[in-house]
Amino acid sequence: MRIAVTTVVLCLALAAGKAFAVQVETYSTTSKESKDVALVESESPFSFEFQAEETYAGNGDVVRGERGNLRVRDFDESDTRIHFILTPRVAIGILRLGVQTERYSFSYGNLAPIPKNLHSTALVLGLDTEFSDSFLVRIEADPGFYGTDFDDFGSDTFNVPVIIGGTYIVSSNFQIVFGVGIDALRKYPVLPGGGIRWKFASQWTLNAVAPTPRLEYEPNSNLLFYAGADIRATSYRVEKNYGTLRGNPALNHAAITFEEVRVGGGLDWKLTSAVKLSVEGGVIPYRNFDFHRTQVRYHQDGSAPYGMVALHAAF
Repeated sequence: MRIAVTTVVLCLALAAGKAFAVQVETYSTTSKESKDVALVESESPFSFEFQAEETYAGNGDVVRGERGNLRVRDFDESDTRIHFILTPRVAIGILRLGVQTERYSFSYGNLAPIPKNLHSTALVLGLDTEFSDSFLVRIEADPGFYGTDFDDFGSDTFNVPVIIGGTYIVSSNFQIVFGVGIDALRKYPVLPGGGIRWKFASQWTLNAVAPTPRLEYEPNSNLLFYAGADIRATSYRVEKNYGTLRGNPALNHAAITFEEVRVGGGLDWKLTSAVKLSVEGGVIPYRNFDFHRTQVRYHQDGSAPYGMVALHAAF
């Protein structure tokens, strides 16, 4: 059973994460053909995106090995995300210039070679452009710190994940999304991905695009309900003496990939035309800490509940 679950999650992860797809953004326009499907556009002279998100996951166990001989008990998680991105329009498209930070904090009852924190703070340098009215493209690099302790910032903890993605607009109700992600710290540095967005009824949309494939129901213009998944896979590098302190020098400055799959439902509530509040809850059936270059891996045993609240603004 565990092998089957792991196989399914791996297949999902191949199309997962921020690094593997460009998200379809929408805005209103006077053109019926292009309404609801296009690059983000704003008439504001100072256009930007801001998002703050907080997630808490309840207690669960994390184990090492198929038999779970090494077990981390009373394991819970807090995840904080913030990004601020300027989106000025230029002759060739829309620039994406800003900063983003994310911090996973973990607590557990006994000592284990799992970091207490995983932290990234990076610049966002990107461009949304179009090859034609039907073919939209995003290119983005996120250079910055990807580690466990910001005091350890240096050439080893500096990384530059790259996103190259596109959206092909078949019609206002159907789009095909594809992309590739590049991350030198990952076990597989280059991974492809893709998905579709299909509005099959006036109030229903199948938004099957990684990293957040989901089914959406929109009863009115201010409220949207959804159910689906959130698939995450981000790589970091631990401190120089990380392994020595834990009796395994092979883990010193080792690369670690944290993978997580959330399954649940929630709602998006438009407070104004530009500000949205999101609330979500569900379970985490899969978490994995993989020091893939040292053959040390911890995975979740069972599942854990989670709750998330986020505020998003786009002007």
